[in-house]
Amino acid sequence: MKKYFGTDGIRGRVGHPPISADWILKLGWAVGKALASTESGRKQVLIGKDTRISGYLFESALEAGLSSAGVDTLLLGPMPTPGIAYLTRALRVSAGIVISASHNPYFDNGVKFFSSEGTKLPDDMELLIEAQLERPMVTTDSRLLGKAVRVRDAEGRYIEFCKNTFPSTLDLHGIKLVIDCAHGATYRIAPSVFRELGADVIEMNVKPDGFNINEQCGSTHPTVLAERVIQEQAHAGIALDGDGDRVIMVDHTGAVVDGDELLFIIAKWYAETARLTGGVVGTLMSNFGLEIAFKREGIPFYRTAVGDRHIMEILKKNAWNLGGESSGHIICLDANTTGDGIVSALRVIAAMCCSGRSLNELKKGMTKYPQTLINVPIETRANVIDHPKIKSALQDAESRLNGQGRVLLRPSGTEPVVRVMVEGQDLATVESVASELALVVQGSMI
Repeated sequence: MKKYFGTDGIRGRVGHPPISADWILKLGWAVGKALASTESGRKQVLIGKDTRISGYLFESALEAGLSSAGVDTLLLGPMPTPGIAYLTRALRVSAGIVISASHNPYFDNGVKFFSSEGTKLPDDMELLIEAQLERPMVTTDSRLLGKAVRVRDAEGRYIEFCKNTFPSTLDLHGIKLVIDCAHGATYRIAPSVFRELGADVIEMNVKPDGFNINEQCGSTHPTVLAERVIQEQAHAGIALDGDGDRVIMVDHTGAVVDGDELLFIIAKWYAETARLTGGVVGTLMSNFGLEIAFKREGIPFYRTAVGDRHIMEILKKNAWNLGGESSGHIICLDANTTGDGIVSALRVIAAMCCSGRSLNELKKGMTKYPQTLINVPIETRANVIDHPKIKSALQDAESRLNGQGRVLLRPSGTEPVVRVMVEGQDLATVESVASELALVVQGSMI
């Protein structure tokens, strides 16, 4: 069992263990020692971050820890998570480190890692890092200390990468887009990508101050974007999250297009243009309507546990190239090795350009089932499914749906909450079942 690593690295409240300066310092050292034990020769590690205020603190701490273990660091500054994955591969370094809490508010932060291939670290490497954390921190000899340099052209490299994932036969001239960067890591990069491809770009939330990242904006709050799309009479809106690995879109009518719908649009375009290899991977949270739509299109669909790590596992196992989550975390494995909000949006817009159809028309190929998700705060990581009262309430909930829906209870891997998800044909029943089940979970976990 891992003590610190969750489904997406290590995350928590800044100043509260383990997200503190002294611990992050030792984490950098532990990563350096773990790399030294698995590879020969001099090591280099990339460090990138989003725009939250604590990024300065933890960037310095990680740099010092890595240097004390004899590892050189390349500092990227603010950079989307998928950009760090790409540059880790492109610059052929030993690993990439992301300082980010993704879609969380500014007072949270975290650290996640990429291997030299730009993929999440394997379990054995995370366990090795945790084992090093239990040992006393010893600084290497002064002659062997690591050096740090800043990569000056990091943004430009990633911008060109994103542009090159868009079909060379297409451009975006005549297309108006509103882009909400959530005051996050994409605030300079995303507008540049779409503008350089020819789009008329209206920017939103591109003035980070260290505290406003994800604040009532971005992929978790697309309402304001929807209003702006209508106001500007734009073709579509693009909402990214703080670290740029998720995307939610808005069509020209102001309707929100979520990750399941975007995944369907991309998959259908892939299938029509012979880009799809095999099928598509979703998660336990994917809408049942997505499964039905794929069945109608003859596209194989596989559900896995929530988290991009699990999606990647099935993609690699089956040699497939597309998967994603309802949250907008979509992996186009033919382009990048992790979820990439900019690349995913480019894929959707390419489908619009190739078909001559609006985003509103394209999403109609999938009919979503009513789904309610309630996050219940908890103070313990106990297995909620094993609690007698919760187990009984879960059986009652499934009985009420009478085989015409799904119920899912899942502890979050990144937040101290239990996610209660209910899905079915009738919205009133779905909301009633979800509310009652959430109350039982809340009462039982006190």
